[in-house]
This record gives sequence, structure tokens and C-alpha cells, in this order.
Amino acid sequence: MRQGAINLKDVSLVFGSGSHAVVALEKLSLHVEPGEFLAILGPSGCGKSSLISTIAGFQPPHAGTLLVDGSAVSRPGSDRGVVFQQPTLFPWKSVRQNVDFGLRLRKVPRQERSAILDEILHKVGLSEFVSHYPTQLSGGMQQRVGLARVLVNRPRVMLMDEPFGSLDAQIRLQMQELLLEVWNEFRMTILFVTHDIDEAIFLGSRVAMLTRRPGRLKTIIDVDLPRPRKLDVLVSPEFMRLKRNCMALLREETVGSPQAQVFNNDLYNDSNQAANNTG
Repeated sequence: MRQGAINLKDVSLVFGSGSHAVVALEKLSLHVEPGEFLAILGPSGCGKSSLISTIAGFQPPHAGTLLVDGSAVSRPGSDRGVVFQQPTLFPWKSVRQNVDFGLRLRKVPRQERSAILDEILHKVGLSEFVSHYPTQLSGGMQQRVGLARVLVNRPRVMLMDEPFGSLDAQIRLQMQELLLEVWNEFRMTILFVTHDIDEAIFLGSRVAMLTRRPGRLKTIIDVDLPRPRKLDVLVSPEFMRLKRNCMALLREETVGSPQAQVFNNDLYNDSNQAANNTG
């Protein structure tokens, strides 16, 4: 049986108390299939990062149930790896030592660790940089180290909180392609938070759109683009249709006015018509 199923039922998350309480998530329900690549979009401050932190076990939900493979999440675990926007690397450790850290914590035998490290470092294109230190690496290379450090533990679930947000456009596209290659091989469940609509559609099997705060699930958008995906899909008529749909839904939450909703419905209808004419 494949592992990595995630189930949230009426999950709420509150920071603070009394008059200072901030509701980040409110009765959010979501099911993620094992091995699925789910991208998460929503307005700034809607609770996307809070959702990642809750599933990771960093913050318990205030209410509701959160299960990974049928077990309640109560604390962080090696079954769930997290990749943050800024790679949290040890500056005094080399690339190999950084990636090896989790294996050492788990007391994996030295020979087995060496084989795992060689495989993962090669997979993410770091074989020639194993002796380098983080300060000697570009931002994109540092993020590769962060990705490798999660992959060596073979997590059932990988939680990614805007991991490519600080990279320039060219490096970002390279990292997106690398991530798809890694996911295609290992097929762990991935939840990927992003503000970038193109990135969400290019990577995800589905896109979960959250409402403005307090974050709830607004809708799920199926991304029926063929895999493996190449960069030329970014200019295809189907990609453009999905992008216009996401833009309209996001604008509804960002602006939230009846006039904006009318505009968005017209935009969505026009985009559908354009896509049909192109097809």
C-alpha cells in the first residue's frame, strides 16, 4: 500500500488568545492522495504557511482532526520532511555533512549512509560540491542541499513552503524541473505552497485555492496537463485557461467585491471561449 495520505477535517488554527487571538485556519477540510503533488495558492496571510507548519507537527491544530496515513499528527516526524523558503543549513558543515545530518541522527550505519548520500547528491546535481560550504554556494545550490537533506530520509510526505521564492527566474525554472524529476522517481506526497500561479500549475496535479484569512478551502482545481511536463507547456492553451481561472479565483479573495466577482466571471468565460477557439 502506498503511503503519504493526508486528511484534514475541520482543522482550525488560532494564534494568541482573547482580544489578541488571530484565526489563521478555520474549519479547513482537505484530502491528499498518497503520492499526489498538491500545490497550494491563496492570498497573502491566508494561512498557507500555517497549514504546512500544522501538518509538519510544529503547531497543533486548535480544533479538528489531522491524520497522516490514518495516524494523528502530534509532533514532527521523519515521515514528513520540510523544505523552507530559506535553506536552514549549518554553515560550519560541508554539503555532504549537512545532508548526512539526518541520517546520523537516525543512527543509520556508516556504509548504508554513504550509499544513500552518493545517490541523493548525484540526483540533485551536487556530486561535485560535496566538500563545499554553504557560503561557497549560490542560492539555488543551497536550496538543492536543503532538498537533498530531506530526500535522504525518504519521507512519505514532503512539505515545501515557497522553497523557490527567493531565486531568480532562470534558477527557479531549473529547480522546478529538478523537483518534478525527483517526484517522478520517488513519488512521495508533496504539498507545495507558492504565491506564483505559473509555478502552482506547472508543478501540481491539483491546485488547492484557499480563501483570505481565516484560511478555508475555496476550491480544488484539477491540472490535466500531461506528464512528464516540459517548459513549453507554460504557453499552451490549456495552461493559459488554468492560469486565467486561478487568477480570477485569487482576485475574488484579494479584492472581494461584487464588481470584482462580475469582472472575474467575465474573464473566466472569455478565457474559456478563447481556449475553445484555439483548440
